[in-house]
Amino acid sequence: MNDDTPEVREITLNADGIPLSALLAEPRHTPSRAVVVAVHGGGMRAGYFDGRAAPGQSLLELGARLGWTVLAVDRPGYGGSARRLPEGQTLGEQALTLHAGLADFANRYDTGAGFLMIAHSFGGKLALTAAAQQGVELIGLDISGCGHRYAVETAQLPTTGAHGNWRLNWGVLRLYPPNAFRLSGPLVARVPALEAREAHTWPQRFPEIAASIRAPVRFTFAEHELWWRHSDEEIVALTGLLSSSRVVVDRLPNAGHNISLGWAARSYHLRALAFLEECLLERQVALSRH
Repeated sequence: MNDDTPEVREITLNADGIPLSALLAEPRHTPSRAVVVAVHGGGMRAGYFDGRAAPGQSLLELGARLGWTVLAVDRPGYGGSARRLPEGQTLGEQALTLHAGLADFANRYDTGAGFLMIAHSFGGKLALTAAAQQGVELIGLDISGCGHRYAVETAQLPTTGAHGNWRLNWGVLRLYPPNAFRLSGPLVARVPALEAREAHTWPQRFPEIAASIRAPVRFTFAEHELWWRHSDEEIVALTGLLSSSRVVVDRLPNAGHNISLGWAARSYHLRALAFLEECLLERQVALSRH
């Protein structure tokens, strides 16, 4: 390993007795500025954020190079907790478990200024739900591949043992490096039953969740995002529901739903980390007023 290449290693968080497997990358030569918690989508695992099909694709390596600790967590029902939670957990339960896991991390590792999140697809639902709950403070959220109203019929949503329509998940083939599909094989996991069962309720649940969020939120919609409605009218409706937080919406060209496995991964990750920089500054300024 090059001396400047961050190490990505596996760790386990103790979330009130539930083992959450995770990938961790820390800055090699400087104290951590803050922790970026990366939360994967349905039917994937934490390695989604450690893409290796093209140089510079990994969020874990990029973030650590820029002074962040990056913690990519296997959501409850995936990875290390799959045996303990064979049916998974509801979204509310996942949020409680994630808060417990982050509290354990904070007891054992340097967290710098605190926790921020980058989340994808179903992981975006979890990040938003966690931000609406009491628990570990989340300074800012960056969400991709997740909106508030589906662009597909309920019957097209992923079910247990299935991951949805291939075209909806990936989009256009040219948006991904040649080895992306082969290397993503080990990342694919069974969708837990409880997660699949409540997926269709998100449009009804989102308004209440959104009203409780105070942290700044950025949404990114890929150019070829097909799961979610993201017209200008839909964006106005989405941001209007997050009335108590600062909201930014971005569109990413040359990308499909699985942004972090595509050619656009580095571009997206840099934009996301830049937004999280803004969130840290916003918090710093707010604290200085007191």
